[in-house]
Amino acid sequence: MPTKPLLHRDDPSAEPLVGNVKVTREDWLNVAMDVLITDGVEQVKVLALAERMNVSRSSFYWYFKSRQDLLDALLHTWEHTNTAAMVERAEAPAKAITGAVLNVFHCIANPALFNIALDFAVRDWARRSGKVRSLLDRSDARRVEAFTQMFLRYDYPDLEAMTRAKVLYYMQLGYDMAEPNESHAHRLKMTPHYLKVFTGKDPSDEELEEFEDFSKKYWDI
Repeated sequence: MPTKPLLHRDDPSAEPLVGNVKVTREDWLNVAMDVLITDGVEQVKVLALAERMNVSRSSFYWYFKSRQDLLDALLHTWEHTNTAAMVERAEAPAKAITGAVLNVFHCIANPALFNIALDFAVRDWARRSGKVRSLLDRSDARRVEAFTQMFLRYDYPDLEAMTRAKVLYYMQLGYDMAEPNESHAHRLKMTPHYLKVFTGKDPSDEELEEFEDFSKKYWDI
């Protein structure tokens, strides 16, 4: 479970807020995101968020026109973090397809690139909102297309590229949803075997070493 968001005013490294302002727009967004993840969209309410931050509800309207404006901002944040990062990693250059897939795996290792809990929260939200469902469908399609183009760059046939892209993407979503009880060390040990399944090719020692070095920045190994 993600840690509670640190409010700007409680961050010793943050610049002091000017005047009577006690929280920033980012504070409202971060607390709302925390509630979305832990309790669902129905509990993202202006008064409850204000009480949680110990501020007046009126300060909300310095930053947002309405609750719907806040909800739209949460979706914008999700799309411009999770989806954007995944697409960017899929488009990153690599000598071989195995290295390209390891670039995508950066999203698994670094939670700042891909917030798994937020992705699940938006998927749960989509079950109750046609607008969010449509946005999620477009986002999923964009991610799968980025993966497909990744395989096509390494000369996989069209249908095979799309198939491998879907296997890679949907397996990863299901893997995270299952929350397997395994250590990061075990997951890292399995990485070359996953790569063989996803690409049909063996990764190089250099690729694996680079990914291990990257993962150790975020995983307890």
